[in-house]
Amino acid sequence: MFVAPAFAQDAAQPAIGETHSETGIVEEGAHGGIFPPFDSSTYASQVLWLAITFGLFYLFLKRVVLPRIGGTLEVRHDRIASDLDQASRLKEEADAAVAAYEQELAEARRKSAAIAQEARDNAKAQAEADRRAITETLDAKLGEAETRIEEIKRIALADVDNIAEETAAEIVQQLTGNDVSKATVTAAVKAVSQ
Repeated sequence: MFVAPAFAQDAAQPAIGETHSETGIVEEGAHGGIFPPFDSSTYASQVLWLAITFGLFYLFLKRVVLPRIGGTLEVRHDRIASDLDQASRLKEEADAAVAAYEQELAEARRKSAAIAQEARDNAKAQAEADRRAITETLDAKLGEAETRIEEIKRIALADVDNIAEETAAEIVQQLTGNDVSKATVTAAVKAVSQ
C-alpha cells in the first residue's frame, strides 16, 4: 500500500485533545466525552462570548453594512426616480411632438383641400370660358350657315319659280299645243305658291 508522505506525517501526529499511550491506544481528553457546547460548566463563558460576538456583529452591521446597503438603496431609489422623471418628460415631449405632427398634418390637409378646390374652380372657370368661346364660335358659324342657307333657299326658291314657270309653260304647250304667254304663266305660278 502506498501512502503519501504528507498523509503519513499527519497520521503520526495525535489529534487535538488526544494523547497516545505507550500501548498505542488513543485516550480521550479532559472533557470525558461531552460535546463542549452542551457542557453545563461552560454555559457562562459561552453566553458571554455569544453576547460579545452578537454585540460586535450588531455594531459591524449597524456601522458598516447597513449604511452601505442603505446608501445603495438610496442611490437606486434616486436613480429610479430620476429615470421615471426622465421617462415622464420624454413621454410629454413625445406627446407634444405627436400633437404638433397631427396639427401640421391637419394643416397640410386643409392646404391640400384648398389647393384642390382652387384647382377645381380654375378648371371649371377655364372649362366654362372654353365652352363660351366654343359656343360663340359655333353660334357665329351657325349664323353664317343659316344666312347661307337662307340665301341658297332664296336662290333656290327664285329658281323654283322660274323652273315652275318654265315647266308649266312646257306642260301647257305639250297638252294644248298652244304657246302661253310668260305673264300668264308667272301669274298662275304666283297664285299657286302663295
